[in-house]
Amino acid sequence: MEMERAEPGRGRRKAEHKADTREALVAAGRTLFAERGYAATGTEDIVAAARLTRGALYHHFSDKADLFRAVMERSARDMAEHLIETETARAVAHPEQDAWTMLRLGFQSFLDACSDTDFQRIVLIEGPAVLGHSVWDSLVDQHGYVLLAEVLTVAMREGSIDELAVQPLTRMLAALISEASLYIARSEDQATAREETGQALDRLLAGLELRPTPRDR
Repeated sequence: MEMERAEPGRGRRKAEHKADTREALVAAGRTLFAERGYAATGTEDIVAAARLTRGALYHHFSDKADLFRAVMERSARDMAEHLIETETARAVAHPEQDAWTMLRLGFQSFLDACSDTDFQRIVLIEGPAVLGHSVWDSLVDQHGYVLLAEVLTVAMREGSIDELAVQPLTRMLAALISEASLYIARSEDQATAREETGQALDRLLAGLELRPTPRDR
C-alpha cells in the first residue's frame, strides 16, 4: 500500500498561518487594551478586531489574561529594543562617552519613553493590576538585569564608579528606575513628574561616582 506523501511546504505554511493568527490577536489586543483598558475589553471585541473566531483565540491563549500577558511582554520587548537602538546610536555618535555616562543617559531615555501612553497603560498600570507585581520583576529580569549588570561592571572597570557587589546594585537600581517610571505614569502632571523624577534620579546616581581620595588630589 502506497503511503500518501506530504505536500512540500505544507508544514511550513501551516506554521506560518498559526504565527500570523497569533500575531493578529496580539496586535488587536494591544490596540484595544491600550485604548480601553483590560476590564473594558471583551474577548469578542478582540476577535472582531482581528477578524478571527473565538475558537482561534482559545487555540492560542487559555483566556483573556493569557493574551494580555503576551501583549504586555511584546510591549516591554519593543520598548527594550527601542532603548537599545537609541543607546547604540548615541554610542556611535559620541564614542568618547564612558559606560557610566551612557548608563545615566540611558536611564533618562527610559523615563522619556515612559511617556508613551500605550506602554504606560499596558505595562506600568494595567500589567501589575491584572497579573500581579511579580510580572514586572519577570519582565525586568528578561530585558534589563543582564544588560544593566554588564554596564555597571564596565563602569567599575573604567574607574567611573565605586567597586560594589554588582548583583545587589543591579537589583537596587532596577527597583529605583521601576518606581520612577510608575511615579511618572500615575502622575496627573506627567511633564512636571518627568522633570523632577529625572533630576532626583540623576542626583542619586551621582552618589555612586568614584571620588578621589586625599592622596590622589
